[in-house]
Amino acid sequence: MNSEDANFRIKLKALWDILMIILGALIAAFAVEEFLVPNTILDGGVVGVSIMINALNGIPLGILTFLINLPFLIFGFFKIGKRFIIHSGIGMFSFSVFVGIFEKWIEVTQVDLLAVVFGGVILGIGVGLVIRSGGCLDGTETVAIILNRKYKWQVGQTVLIFNVVIYTIAGLLFGWDRAMFSLLAYFIASKVIDIVETGFDKAKAAMIITNESDEIARLIYEKLGRTVTILTGEGLISGKKVIMYCVLNKFEINDLRAIIDSVDTSAFIAISDVEEIIGTHIKKGGSLDDNKANSK
Repeated sequence: MNSEDANFRIKLKALWDILMIILGALIAAFAVEEFLVPNTILDGGVVGVSIMINALNGIPLGILTFLINLPFLIFGFFKIGKRFIIHSGIGMFSFSVFVGIFEKWIEVTQVDLLAVVFGGVILGIGVGLVIRSGGCLDGTETVAIILNRKYKWQVGQTVLIFNVVIYTIAGLLFGWDRAMFSLLAYFIASKVIDIVETGFDKAKAAMIITNESDEIARLIYEKLGRTVTILTGEGLISGKKVIMYCVLNKFEINDLRAIIDSVDTSAFIAISDVEEIIGTHIKKGGSLDDNKANSK
């Protein structure tokens, strides 16, 4: 790939990320304004604080969210990468605009449980798209990232602490049933965010320790179309061992077990989740020997 093609792909990816951030902001704003706000169910972070202020004095929610987020955005500009802050700024501004638009719409439902479940799911989809594209919609996440870099505090735990404080205040102001509904919506949204970020078909990594590495590698390649990386290691008692590393999907795990059991019943297998895969690897196409020769 020449430099012009590479630059074009980079620009296209940057444009795609911005479009996904705007789409995610639209979806999140729809969830907040059409499900959560009409039923006094709070989102976490800055949006949750804005919903409380809006309920108490009627200041438009879209204006509130942007104004409260703005100091966090400026502060983060000097502490976090420029790309992340620019993406977050686009997301926060778009979210505020869409909230203002959806504010004039009639709410989808007045049933609390439906608002919690569907509002949480839709909100999670929107926020997940924004995060997956390299931005965020809430200033508390910016603070959490800065604290993580300086003090090694976990981002998720810091955001959770912020939200527990917000939901406690919501309980005092609007009743504990509102706080509990808000907390439930938050957990639903968090789970959906994880799914959107990592995808439904999360990859698996298999670490295999065996004395029959050549045969197992050949069968994995022929039956699953996957290649393996072969490493050398040494056990404390068993001495030198061959370690095989292979990435596959969850539907191939049983096939992998069957392949290994047919060759080496004493093999040791450790399987773990893979959050993200960057790059490519050789897929089946032709014989194993041909691919080996072509890769040299």
